[in-house]
Amino acid sequence: MIVEGLVNPHIASLICRIRHTNSLVIADAAFPFWPGLETVDIALTRGVPTIPQVLNVLLPMWKCGQIYMAGEFRDHNTAAHQQTFYQVCRGVPISYEPHVDFKLRVPSAIGLIRTGDDTMYGNMILISA
Repeated sequence: MIVEGLVNPHIASLICRIRHTNSLVIADAAFPFWPGLETVDIALTRGVPTIPQVLNVLLPMWKCGQIYMAGEFRDHNTAAHQQTFYQVCRGVPISYEPHVDFKLRVPSAIGLIRTGDDTMYGNMILISA
């Protein structure tokens, strides 16, 4: 029985199936359902868990080479809140694009983890290195 680190079996299974250049979406509580895209819903209540909390568990154990976010993230969040997101990304390069372009990337992802986060435009697409 796993007692430390990633203990969610659905997320562990999803992460193990992501290969080089595949993508994974980490989304907020309001992110729409995408038919055909495997979704692991870990939202418990508003704000629990947050996207940074999920990244703090995933990124130390999973090799991420690129992150995509909506450019609107920078326009709708305080500098302090943006810094929280940057820090948990552990130096992985972040590319910003219009939200409409960001959403076009979602269907090609291997899966989606839905959190309870309520950060405006805080959704991320992680590309495996």
